[in-house]
Amino acid sequence: MADRRARCYHPPMASLLTTFILPAAAGAVALVLLLGLINMMRGGSPNISQKLMRWRVLLQFVAIVIAMLAVWAMGR
Repeated sequence: MADRRARCYHPPMASLLTTFILPAAAGAVALVLLLGLINMMRGGSPNISQKLMRWRVLLQFVAIVIAMLAVWAMGR
């Protein structure tokens, strides 16, 4: 039984990443995506749309890195 608990234990860093930081990163990606889509639908400046989409790609990269860190931390 103790063996089973040891395998299910998640280090504090993994819990922090999966509980707070990863959802915040995903929310930031969704917000920037939504802002870019709204700007495009309203016929706003194409430059602003391009800038928002570049931010979205950057934030997606950050979110993926955070997710990989969380997976790595859970495996330790």
